[in-house]
Amino acid sequence: MTTKIEKAGPVDAPPPAPESIKAIPVRHYGRWVAAIIAIALIALLISAFARGDVNWNAIPDYFFDGEVLKGVRNTVWITILSMVLGVALGIILAVMRLSKNPVTASIAWGYIWFFRGTPVYVQLLVWFNLGLVFDYINIMPIYKDEWSDFMTPFLAALLGLGLNEAAYMAEICRAGIQSVDEGQSEAAQALGMSHAKTLRRVVLPQAMRVIVPPTGNEFINMLKTTSLVIAVQYWDLLQATSEVGQNSGATAEMLFLAAAWYLILTSVLSVGQYYLERYYARGSSRSLPDTPLQRVRANLLSLGNRSGGVNV
Repeated sequence: MTTKIEKAGPVDAPPPAPESIKAIPVRHYGRWVAAIIAIALIALLISAFARGDVNWNAIPDYFFDGEVLKGVRNTVWITILSMVLGVALGIILAVMRLSKNPVTASIAWGYIWFFRGTPVYVQLLVWFNLGLVFDYINIMPIYKDEWSDFMTPFLAALLGLGLNEAAYMAEICRAGIQSVDEGQSEAAQALGMSHAKTLRRVVLPQAMRVIVPPTGNEFINMLKTTSLVIAVQYWDLLQATSEVGQNSGATAEMLFLAAAWYLILTSVLSVGQYYLERYYARGSSRSLPDTPLQRVRANLLSLGNRSGGVNV
């Protein structure tokens, strides 16, 4: 038995592989020029301070001085109290501003107009020098005392900063309240909730997502604005470093020290603001971006996996 074997025909050759595209990146010479200029300016600035008559050793020597630390504590304390007063009064003024009652709305508008229209430095001086106008404070039958004993530097600083901040917080809170859809309030009222309860349970929690970011900025700005309370003789960070600088002869160095402390405090507040914004952003986005610590941890894990991988 014979088997017929057919001769196979020629096999078609596979098509040649396409040539890889050689992408030539666009050269941005302007970026390099700008970077070189920026580095040169920074180097010139560092060189100027290095050659200046600055006693840099005085900064670490007095960084944890007792008077300086007292000024830091007072600065943080007056900042927190002024912001608490400003936020509480700002919420009240925002609700008054949005009220349908023309009297309360006009009072809130007048308050905001006055305190936003006058410098905070002037307001501090006015509170501190009201003793020239009033001899006594008489709130019968609650309190009565001489004005000089009543208006201490701490109280003048608190009123000057807190009442001024309330005007700005009122506008921030008003914008946050108006950002909530009116249907939310209508639905809550249809369920029998009062206006106050609707505002507390429905509107304000949703408005916090809009209120928190600018409030964090105001908190940081308040920390720096406390340097103005030196006008009312309140012992803050700037007052403390100024006194130490006059006594030690290192006036400029102590100002650099004060700047370093302000940078540390504002950096801590910035981190707190970041995580607070993440907390209130949970309901607005399905997935939150990774925090800096999470990104660093992920990069370290990826590097570890690459270095520990086994090639087969």
